[in-house]
Amino acid sequence: MQCGRASRLIAVQGSECGNSVGAEFRRFSGVDRIMVHLGRALNAVRARPDSPRRSSPAEAVPDPDPPLADAERRHAAALMRVNHAGEVAAQALYQGQALGARQDHIRRTLERAAEEENDHLDWCAERVSELGARTSRLTAAWYLGSLAIGAAAGAAGDRVSLGFLAETERQVVRHLEDHLERLPDRDAKSRAILEAMRREEAGHASTALAAGASPLPYPVRRAMRSLARVMTFTAYRL
Repeated sequence: MQCGRASRLIAVQGSECGNSVGAEFRRFSGVDRIMVHLGRALNAVRARPDSPRRSSPAEAVPDPDPPLADAERRHAAALMRVNHAGEVAAQALYQGQALGARQDHIRRTLERAAEEENDHLDWCAERVSELGARTSRLTAAWYLGSLAIGAAAGAAGDRVSLGFLAETERQVVRHLEDHLERLPDRDAKSRAILEAMRREEAGHASTALAAGASPLPYPVRRAMRSLARVMTFTAYRL
């Protein structure tokens, strides 16, 4: 069967249509991209991300023996809920930025980052469930607020948008390092996920800098850190 516009949209959501997701997405019209992002938005908000390209790093790690104590499990689940909320926000940021990108190679950079973030989103959601908890009740708010911020960054121009990506990822790396220190020592599964995420987030920052990212002014960086602290505090509890 010939792959038309509708089937290309389905291909991005995980069906095989003979071409890679990235190649298909680059041939989309503006309306196509909006529709794809709407689909991803619904999946992210419902804690049902697109099918991951890669299995979770936690799958290769045995369960702790004896199992985590209740207090350890609740704390680890809350930390992973924060990380899931962060990945929802990352999806929205990069989707908003990609919609406003002026150059194709910048759009592709953002789309590749979003594809990896989708894997992170799935890994975190799965781990939260394994720990007997739920994702944040404010997922829709994290998504919509981040989408607006991403769209604003995209509208400011490609170099500013890349600078926003680089600074976001630098802050995410520091956040992940903090969570790696705060995780229960025996929660090796969550640790494997966060270590893999940290490596890839650092790679996103390096890619953005190499592509010509403009440094962000200090007040913007400070505002980003303040917003991140609010989300971290709230998502740990809600």
